Amino acid sequence: MTRPPAHDEPHGNGLGARLNWLRAAVLGANDGVVSTAGLVVGVAGATEDRGALLTAGLAGLLAGSLSMAAGEYVSVSTQRDSEKAALATEKRELQETPDAELAELTGLLEAKGLSHEVAREAAVQLTERDALRAHAEVELGIDPDGLTNPWHAAGASFLAFTVGALLPLLAIVLPPSGLRVPVTVLSVLAVLAVTGWWSARLGEAATRPAVLRNMAGGAVAMAVTYAAGHLLGAAGV
Repeated sequence: MTRPPAHDEPHGNGLGARLNWLRAAVLGANDGVVSTAGLVVGVAGATEDRGALLTAGLAGLLAGSLSMAAGEYVSVSTQRDSEKAALATEKRELQETPDAELAELTGLLEAKGLSHEVAREAAVQLTERDALRAHAEVELGIDPDGLTNPWHAAGASFLAFTVGALLPLLAIVLPPSGLRVPVTVLSVLAVLAVTGWWSARLGEAATRPAVLRNMAGGAVAMAVTYAAGHLLGAAGV
């Protein structure tokens, strides 16, 4: 008999870990572009000194990347702790009230459209194979072997923010004085279009609104900071 061809569609642990990493990477890159662009364009509105622009950009890059990494680590650590606590509770309930847990699993499978007889038989087989995994996946929506990893999320955010921040930093310090702001604005808007499209694809959402929102947000941020920097520079502050 000829076996059906295998396919590459990700499942379970691999899919969850990959989406968690990609989410942190996209958000980190987007924040790196917008925050650093707003910072250097604001400084450019006040001064054309290349050293001041480079110093401000590097400071923003380091502060932002470390802040993003710390924030992701704390957030995902909290999520992981919650998942581990839920698994511990489920393990204790399986030890103390196995019959009630079997009935609960049967009810959950019935709620998915199985008949009572089929749900009961499936619950019994799943419980005999691995009761904790069965309840974790069906009841809690957790893969015991695929808990969120805070270090992965923190590392992805740090690297992505750094890469994203490098674009506006280089765009503001490399061109001649009169072209710095236009080059930076156009470069940033192009990258924001890409990250908006990518984030929409990851979430299986419409790409056009995501791209437009991303570009509009970046444009407003740069316009506001440039105006503020220009006013402060004109006032001699």
